[in-house]
Amino acid sequence: MDLRARIDASPMHPYQWMIVALCVVLNILDGFDVMALAFTAKSIGSDFGLGGSELGVLLSAGLIGMAVGALALAPMADRIGRRPLILMSVTLATAGMGLSASAGSVWELGIWRVLTGLGIGGVLACTTVIASEYSSARWRGLAISIYTAGYGVGATIGGIAAVSLQSEYGWRSVFVTGAVLTGLTLAILTVLLPESLDFLAGRGRAGDLDRVNAIARRIGQSPVPALVASTDKSATRAGRISDLFSGANTRPTVLLWAAFFATMFGFYFVNSWTPSLLETAGLTKDQSATAGMMLTLGGTVGSVLFGVLASRWTTRSVLITFTVASAVMMTVFIISISTLTLAFALGIVIGGLINGCIAGLYTLAPSLYGPQVRATGVGSAIGIGRAGAILAPTAAGMLLDAGWTPEQLYFAVAGVVVLAAVALVALRPARPVAADAGTAPASAATTERI
Repeated sequence: MDLRARIDASPMHPYQWMIVALCVVLNILDGFDVMALAFTAKSIGSDFGLGGSELGVLLSAGLIGMAVGALALAPMADRIGRRPLILMSVTLATAGMGLSASAGSVWELGIWRVLTGLGIGGVLACTTVIASEYSSARWRGLAISIYTAGYGVGATIGGIAAVSLQSEYGWRSVFVTGAVLTGLTLAILTVLLPESLDFLAGRGRAGDLDRVNAIARRIGQSPVPALVASTDKSATRAGRISDLFSGANTRPTVLLWAAFFATMFGFYFVNSWTPSLLETAGLTKDQSATAGMMLTLGGTVGSVLFGVLASRWTTRSVLITFTVASAVMMTVFIISISTLTLAFALGIVIGGLINGCIAGLYTLAPSLYGPQVRATGVGSAIGIGRAGAILAPTAAGMLLDAGWTPEQLYFAVAGVVVLAAVALVALRPARPVAADAGTAPASAATTERI
């Protein structure tokens, strides 16, 4: 068996779990960094004299940066390696957080938020890929789900920290704290994070065999005698967006983009608008805020639950089930708000289901592409998903202004999420292909049941 197949079939070694843990830490910091502005928006608005629309632009700046970063930086990982791009992206995020703390105007802050988002976009694409590549087939879904849950943990920790930091030291201290923590993580990554085995095997340069075998020993696998020279001409032009629309890649790319866009649209609508829509529908401000927290609580649980289920059934079937259930629960939730206990319980369920969908997409995406375009494929899907995330709050606001009720909005968004399920049903599982390098077949999950 080649090394890739052995990793897929073997139990997870502690070193592999350490790599997943590093990715989780990065996602926790991403949650803190992305939400830092949301936590400090009121103070920033008072400091710079900003109105609601200007704050809205600032809040969108980080998401725009993430979309651009995932689309523009991720292809570099297929050319220079996952590890170098992760280190570069974390450096960008560290710089963006630090410079945000020193911003002297709203325009400066907006620029630094875009810079932070660029780094986070690159991190998201590469950590998803590297966590997938170092996981076994059985535990890949759980590993990615734990990684996904880190975002909510970081956002929660950031919210708690922001309250105390702002009251003692002002809003800038939140960004300083984020920069320091991200910088410390960068130092740890420099020492501990290995390069992707699939990338090294696919590249096959002088010295790569020694690096592959050194990593193989650390994960409890026997070394390989040689790296098989690649017969794939695309290896010389790795990381090109155009390759996602050539040959067998076209169909999965289009369907994956559709699933990411629709799911992210639903995810950000639910998380952005639920408290205010519930207040509009008749709940008090405190009740609406509590329902919003139920969504966050359910999100962390749901991500992990998805991974547990994916270790028993196929990733794709569990993901389709979560997607359909999310749409159904959205409609049940909005017509049940008159019963508070039921509404809060359903809030936890919706948060769990929609976050589980994100975990499922992150698990599924790397399995659809070969090593030469894997980061490009995952990064482009995340970037398209962020476009849905940016559009959802804006579209909901416009429809509210046009006279739509909360019930109508929820029904419409549930319909959008159903479209994601349709795309996933049409997305056929990848078929096994022959390996083109000593350790890596074209897909990191050729032995995984997707």
